[in-house]
Amino acid sequence: MNDTAATRRPEAGDHASSASGPWPVTLDNVTVRYPNGVVALKDVSLSIGAGEMVAVVGLSGSGKSTMIRTINGLVQPTQGSVTVGPHAMTALRGAALRRARGDIGMIFQSFNLADRTSVYRNAMVGRFSHTPTWRTLLGIATAEDRDIVMRALDSVGMLEKVWGRAGALSGGQKQRVAIARALAQEPAVMLADEPVASLDPPTAHAVMADLSDINADRGLTVLVNLHLMDLARQYTTRMIGLRAGEVVYDGPAASATDADFEQIYGRPVQQRDRLGEK
Repeated sequence: MNDTAATRRPEAGDHASSASGPWPVTLDNVTVRYPNGVVALKDVSLSIGAGEMVAVVGLSGSGKSTMIRTINGLVQPTQGSVTVGPHAMTALRGAALRRARGDIGMIFQSFNLADRTSVYRNAMVGRFSHTPTWRTLLGIATAEDRDIVMRALDSVGMLEKVWGRAGALSGGQKQRVAIARALAQEPAVMLADEPVASLDPPTAHAVMADLSDINADRGLTVLVNLHLMDLARQYTTRMIGLRAGEVVYDGPAASATDADFEQIYGRPVQQRDRLGEK
């Protein structure tokens, strides 16, 4: 981010939060065609209400990751538009796009942590979009930034690991730090791309419970990509099913039947489609 009057965020102490959330998310006739000719999304139109807890369900290659990356501007649609709260994501470029991403938390399957640095410094990355460049470069955080990061780590049960090295954590602990980093942004929307794919069943349930608590306690709009039917039913209220880049299901998650999942998967339900018990 350029450290100029036109593009720089105010000091953390000068504002309560970048986002007055939660925010709705709208996709209008979105198609994504990659340079190799693969069409990842086909004319997708969706409206997600502010504060909803939504599972996006589909097999690998269904378009789930492309859709969530389109929402935060990491992937630009070939056609159509994406709106997140006040941000017309498809119209933004440069500093404006980076500022918009500061209002959208993102959690990845691979955690994306810096293993050689502390849990604290990893979580502090969430404050960078709200911090002048000179503070980021010098590593000088405000008292408010430190408080926000500590509260975020505490909310996911990672405060006792705050000064430990991220690389020494288990997979579940790393994902919780990643969640804390996203919470430190004080976002209006939280996106999670297969956040439990590499975790064992008890840890996966714990991470999904964290995301559900974030939705309930903080009121954030939460979209989580999943391929496991029991997690979608248990932890989310609405389910969007993608198959070959098209929406084939959009309805309540808890009441989704095996037949609904078979329509999404394009095949009979298999044991691997269920995570199992806690």
